Amino acid sequence: MRAVRFYGPQDVRVDFVAEPTCGAGQVKVRPAFVGICGTDVHEYLAGPILTPIKPHPLTQEHNPVTLGHEFSGEVTEIGEGVAGAKVGDRVAVLPILYDGTCDACLRGYINCCERLGAFGFTGWGGGLSESVVVPRSHIYLLPDQISLELGALIEPLSVAWHAVKSSPFNPGDSVLILGGGPIGISIIQVLKAQNAGHIIVSELSTERQALCTQFGANHVIDPREVDVVSKSYELCGGHGVDVVFDSAGVQSALDSGFRALRTGGTVVNIASWGGPVTINVMAMMVEEKKYMAVMTYVRRDFEEVIEAVAKGLLKPDRMITSRIKLEDVVERGFKELIEHKDKHLKILVETAL
Repeated sequence: MRAVRFYGPQDVRVDFVAEPTCGAGQVKVRPAFVGICGTDVHEYLAGPILTPIKPHPLTQEHNPVTLGHEFSGEVTEIGEGVAGAKVGDRVAVLPILYDGTCDACLRGYINCCERLGAFGFTGWGGGLSESVVVPRSHIYLLPDQISLELGALIEPLSVAWHAVKSSPFNPGDSVLILGGGPIGISIIQVLKAQNAGHIIVSELSTERQALCTQFGANHVIDPREVDVVSKSYELCGGHGVDVVFDSAGVQSALDSGFRALRTGGTVVNIASWGGPVTINVMAMMVEEKKYMAVMTYVRRDFEEVIEAVAKGLLKPDRMITSRIKLEDVVERGFKELIEHKDKHLKILVETAL
């Protein structure tokens, strides 16, 4: 079968590999659509970062590994002892791999497992292939209202859902989002579904500014032209926003985010930073401002996002900006996102021939 595998920086190949065998407690899935995200692009450009150069503690695999962690597909085989799934089921796949025995897992933080891994990064296959075997516990049945294309968006939407759910956000709160990329726009959708007050976005790209407005942001600010702090205070009756979601990971943006907060407000980090971050703790202390970070999602987030999409509370269709074939994943996928990232939110790879 074909599989897209990572070998090194800017070295991703479509290989022919053996099809995996379905064992007890497992299901075999034929991936249908696979999203390419910023983490994939970063791995392509500068990896290995998440992909293992020595055997991973859970999978015991190392590079080259198959990529693709945002994916949907169809069940093609059922292993011994599997219940609640059948051949032909359409599913979204939870990519997080965890041991279930460490302190983090035992307290519900599977997303922070001490031996954390993921399909599409650390072995045991990935969505960018023609077949993958996963534990029964890692598939979520898609209701009829959710297409396989939208099924591939459950994973990134779950990141945003987990961030909002983990934060102190309450309906009616005013929010500032730093960065209007795929995660920022997913945050907009979740906030709209949960009845936010003002949704303000700080974003440089004119293309993404327009997309933020289309997805429901009330105010979109270009920080090169408008002071984010002053504008946030003006829009929020002179007291600043209740919550800031940082999906940008830029020091200057974070600084403005803290200043835009009202007393007692919280900055929530979703961004992956490339280096150390500076925070003025004294400035936080005198106004009792808070800083917290969130990591991907947990099982319940996946379930709730599927329910929200099925009910029409989340409408992510327009996030799909391109559809490509597996053989075009480098030129029309990775390179397209590097060279024209502002044109895209989500490129989906169709794995079928």
